[in-house]
Amino acid sequence: MSDQNPFVSKKKPWTARILSGVVVLFLIFDSVTKLIAIKPVVEGMHQLGYPVPLAPVIGSILLICVVLYVIPRTAPLGAILLTGYLGGAVASQLRIGMPLFSYTLAPVYVAALAWAGLYLRDSRVRTLFAQPAS
Repeated sequence: MSDQNPFVSKKKPWTARILSGVVVLFLIFDSVTKLIAIKPVVEGMHQLGYPVPLAPVIGSILLICVVLYVIPRTAPLGAILLTGYLGGAVASQLRIGMPLFSYTLAPVYVAALAWAGLYLRDSRVRTLFAQPAS
């Protein structure tokens, strides 16, 4: 399958793997810490006002979203679900008044990296974004 887009170089596959890989590793780490409810997670749940028993549920939801993002066929769905999940994280951070550019927008940075990686590795997503507005 050849790419007709002149803006996509031969470095695209490696850049896509690196961007997606960083996102996946970070989110897997985050989900596993929630699944086992380590001390910082418990403290964070208290700070955010969430019941601690929800940590494994949140971790499971995140892990499912990451798995969908990793599987090529379901990657766009995974990216959409991750965007929703990360949007909830932004809302939680805003609600308790965390600093904007470090804590509150961190999930936005992760979502941007996830979409950039997906854009570079999935021609369906590139096609979707290349369509002119009607």
